[in-house]
Amino acid sequence: MGLLDRLKNGLFKTRKSLVDDTAALAKGRKVDDGLLDEFEELLIMADVGPQAADSITASLREKVKQEKIRNERDLREAFKEEVRKILRKGHKVISAGENPYVVLTVGVNGVGKTTTIGKLARRFTDHGFTVTLAAADTFRAAAIEQLEIWADRAGAQIVKHRSGADPAAVAFDAVASAKSKNVDVVIIDTAGRLHTKTNLMEELKKIKRVISKEKSSAPHEILLVVDATSGQNAIIQAKTFDEAVGVTGIALTKLDGTAKGGIVLAINKELDIPVKLIGVGEAVEDLQDFNPEEFVEALFE
Repeated sequence: MGLLDRLKNGLFKTRKSLVDDTAALAKGRKVDDGLLDEFEELLIMADVGPQAADSITASLREKVKQEKIRNERDLREAFKEEVRKILRKGHKVISAGENPYVVLTVGVNGVGKTTTIGKLARRFTDHGFTVTLAAADTFRAAAIEQLEIWADRAGAQIVKHRSGADPAAVAFDAVASAKSKNVDVVIIDTAGRLHTKTNLMEELKKIKRVISKEKSSAPHEILLVVDATSGQNAIIQAKTFDEAVGVTGIALTKLDGTAKGGIVLAINKELDIPVKLIGVGEAVEDLQDFNPEEFVEALFE
């Protein structure tokens, strides 16, 4: 199965709520203000978010006034164009010009952070890069063990300390080790226990400072992993982590598990942070670079 087919399969639930349900709403009806009010409600229910939903329907209303939208087919095409306008391309998570290239990965527990790290590591090793994983989520012994499993699967090295050790020390040692061994990429796992939010954010700030002391240009990517099924909570998480450490890209996981995948639109509209990776299934190949054109094609297929 090709990547586009994987994307189409992964977006099945999102397509139903965002495209099929809105099409069913308009079927056989006159496109007027009443219909567009219901259309906006459906968008919000699909987690498109109030800003994006308002922007889309305002543009559709204007096109109805201009008689550019006369029927459900016109509405679908206009909706597709509005979705395309909102989505913007983010640069890939890639090792470019830095050695080691350091990716600091953040996010709350349960979003698929360690799995995303493992898949990303496998992608790098499959392309001939050497990779070191840093087990800086020292709060949970299970997190270290899980990262070890992924390191083995990906053919990557791992730097770890005992459970409960200083996470910043693990990150520092991983970058130092990668420099001495001429490793291409370092990916750092971190804790995500938001019930101690203040402590967590201070911990992440410390990790970031310590990394930059060992390599002044690092971290080169601060990747926030969020769960698409968490809906509007993903926006709140992004704002919280961005304020603390300055997020450079978002990996949106579990898009295959939600009928509310409109969160992709909400993130693009409300945050000045690009979506760089999306997870549309369990396989390594199901962690894909976010490509707006392919996303729109898969969504409206």
